[in-house]
Amino acid sequence: MTDSFTVRSIEGVCFRYPLATPVVTSFGKMLNRPAVFVRVVDEDGVEGWGEAWSNFPAPGAEHRARLINEVLAPGLVGRKLENPAQAFEVLSKGTEVLALQCGEPGPFAQAISGIDLALWDLFARRRNLPLWRLLGGQSSKIKVYASGINPGGAAQTAEAALKRGHRALKLKVGFGAETDIANLSALLTIVGAGMLAADANQGWSVDQALEMLPRLSEFNLRWLEEPIRADRPREEWRKLRANAKMPIAAGENISSVEDFEAALGDDVLGVIQPDIAKWGGLTVCVELARQILRVGKTFCPHYLGGGIGLLASAHLLAAVGRDGWLEVDANDNPLRDLFCGPVADVREGTIELNQNPGLGIVPDLSAIERYRSI
Repeated sequence: MTDSFTVRSIEGVCFRYPLATPVVTSFGKMLNRPAVFVRVVDEDGVEGWGEAWSNFPAPGAEHRARLINEVLAPGLVGRKLENPAQAFEVLSKGTEVLALQCGEPGPFAQAISGIDLALWDLFARRRNLPLWRLLGGQSSKIKVYASGINPGGAAQTAEAALKRGHRALKLKVGFGAETDIANLSALLTIVGAGMLAADANQGWSVDQALEMLPRLSEFNLRWLEEPIRADRPREEWRKLRANAKMPIAAGENISSVEDFEAALGDDVLGVIQPDIAKWGGLTVCVELARQILRVGKTFCPHYLGGGIGLLASAHLLAAVGRDGWLEVDANDNPLRDLFCGPVADVREGTIELNQNPGLGIVPDLSAIERYRSI
């Protein structure tokens, strides 16, 4: 089968799973879990699957699915492609003015990323290679950590994660110093030194973060994630770096080549976390991950969504190798668990991808049909 292919169809489908317990961050709650899955089929009947980031705002998932189906798909259907990067370029350049006109560069970038992931899955299937190997990986085993641990019931969530095979945890902070410190103390006892990270979700001002840093230093954090807003001046980030005893992490809310280059060019961030379903897809983020490693920083893909994007993130981490960790949300979500393949099987803090072509699974969406909204 040749590398080149013609796109026959592209479809975005949206699902919403209602939550009994909301997922809480310092900036708001998720009352349900959305997922926008993308299916691309070529003229030979080979299919590929991807996922577009769609967590916020609540109605945003359906909007992204419509962007895929009504705006982006017509630009690729019937087009002959040599590789997925060509499609990424066509869609990105072809919608620049439209995204500017409607003030929505984020949703467009996320919808394009979902299509990009699906095309890479398709491309690997055409080559009869697992995606991690097509992208240059040498080992199928990667480390994972349990994230999304809410301030309420943190210890119980952490203990359940360890029973599922996890050996590293990340706690959400930004809910008041006493709550944060109490939860960190409990989790440190559960998981042990060097295996705990914290995520403030942009919840502090620089002064609040500086006030918290001495109190956080006792926990031997693997990293402190997004202590302040991603768009704050570099001087504020540098002030945090100068006073922090732990590595600083960010990346999920960086969404341009220029801003990533700035992050790579100084010593502020020790851990960089691009989200392939939110910006750049695999077309941009494979090389970005390699650049992160070349400058001596740790690459840890950010992810909080359904299973297809999580699985693609696992393939990227396996492809670039080294000592990064894959983020696996600890909260209830069948839209994740039913479609993340081997990522659901955590053993001693690691997972191992299979040798099947592409992502290694063929999703059966009939199992979640009752949650479909588009």
